[in-house]
Amino acid sequence: MWDLLILNPMVNLLLLFYRLLGHQTVLAITALTLVVRLVTLPLTLKQQQSARRMQELQPELIKLQKKYANDKEALAREQMKLYREAGINPLGGCLPLLIQLPLLYGLWQTIMRTLAASPLELVRLSQNIYSFIPGLASLIPLQSRFLWMDLGQPDPYYVLPILVVVTSWLSQKILTPPSMDPRSAAMNRQMLIMMPLMFGFFSISFASGLSIYFIISNLVTLLQYFVTPKPQPVPAGAAEAPKEPERPKEAERPKERVRPPRTARRKRGRR
Repeated sequence: MWDLLILNPMVNLLLLFYRLLGHQTVLAITALTLVVRLVTLPLTLKQQQSARRMQELQPELIKLQKKYANDKEALAREQMKLYREAGINPLGGCLPLLIQLPLLYGLWQTIMRTLAASPLELVRLSQNIYSFIPGLASLIPLQSRFLWMDLGQPDPYYVLPILVVVTSWLSQKILTPPSMDPRSAAMNRQMLIMMPLMFGFFSISFASGLSIYFIISNLVTLLQYFVTPKPQPVPAGAAEAPKEPERPKEAERPKERVRPPRTARRKRGRR
């Protein structure tokens, strides 16, 4: 089912791009990456907007954590109430990512499959090609030379892995807004270091064509962040109950002159 629904369509689409773009593997990988990112664009935008809205609620969430520090059930209840009043789904940032993962993994596997470097891998690749599209089978093996690199092998000079680390750090940096919670801020700092290094390790260990995919995808993320409109900020007091309107004050009456008692007036008269 995986090959039928995900891998085979992507492999054949990559081969079609390869044929249309003058047998340039880098251009074919770039075109396929852009197509996949375009398909997942609505999910990516929803994920980014949800992350921004959640960040705007950080001050209110910190207040609730301090107020209900000893009552976890009340804290969860008040947090859900805050999310409802602000119109935010707490799972809004996770669900789009989970839907995107199969497509992104399929794109990764497609690049690795089409850059076959051994006879056994070429045989496996031939099983993914549609027989009803004429001429695709004759395209393999693909032209894997690009500049100083063999796209089916890791970059010997580590230029692409360095670019992968830098672009991954930049794309993750702009998508990770600052957090007022110390624990969340520490976790964000760790992820900001670990994720780019992990992608850099993949780039060193696997084919250079995968590094091309990482770099193009990160550049698309950066461009997408700067050109998409930002959502309106959530009011800081979204969770507070609306205050009752103040009643108009009654017109002040002139103060009546208080007359002293008779005994006091007699004493003043004697003086």
